[in-house]
Amino acid sequence: MLDTHHHLWAYNTVEYGWIPKGTPLAQDQLLPELQVATSAAGVTGTVAVQARQVIEESDALLDMADQGDLIRGVVGWVPLNDRNVQRDLDRLAPHPKFVGVRHVLQEEPDDYFLCPDFHRGLALLPKHDLVYDLLIFQRQIPIALKLVDRQPNLEIIIDHLAKPEARNGRIEPDWRSGMKKLAERDNIRGVKFSGLVTEFNDEQEIDPLTLQAYFHETLEIFGSDKVMFGTDWPACLLRINSSSEWAETVRSFVSALSTDEQAHILQNNGVSVYHLKS
Repeated sequence: MLDTHHHLWAYNTVEYGWIPKGTPLAQDQLLPELQVATSAAGVTGTVAVQARQVIEESDALLDMADQGDLIRGVVGWVPLNDRNVQRDLDRLAPHPKFVGVRHVLQEEPDDYFLCPDFHRGLALLPKHDLVYDLLIFQRQIPIALKLVDRQPNLEIIIDHLAKPEARNGRIEPDWRSGMKKLAERDNIRGVKFSGLVTEFNDEQEIDPLTLQAYFHETLEIFGSDKVMFGTDWPACLLRINSSSEWAETVRSFVSALSTDEQAHILQNNGVSVYHLKS
């Protein structure tokens, strides 16, 4: 079982001001904690994803990945809108575990999605066999479609189901229609079934049937060859007790599928899209 999305950090209030104090997130979440979480969840490999937009984090994640076989890939951050970003890519991309890049677009205004400097940086990624993780909210899908269409050669993975405005008992129509449009694009190579629990209103109990409905909708829209399992650990701990809980939830959702479909979702799709080495 490959966890295609988790984070690692040495916690402090300055660099991680977005983390609520007093939560399980407000502490170091590094290799020892990851090893405990993955072992309990039955996860045998992971992809670590950036949480800060500083180049030093890309190096730190690769250093941790080099300490063993658990972390099989790193999706880091580079300053894509910097005219000197080629220098960073030339340094990082040769590392066999540097597999992708992410920028936190969910925090950016719409005009950033079409910024010429940003797109110049995005266009460099295919030359280094790097994929791009697309982190957006549901409301940003229309402008994200324009970004996707401007980069036909860039392999793109949608993080966290494009963060739907999750509410119990229904699937958001705008999310469904937007995801169908994204699924039509050939360069959308995958979508992570992750991060959903934190998109529910904090005052709302999370309905398992609604989670399952989102899984089936995602599967119907993208197919079993593009859906990928991810925990979003440790961020998921804001709403559930452990990554094991999420892993068991996803296992229950895929249990009715064929053996091949289960293998695709739980491991093979992530290995293929991120070009993970054995």
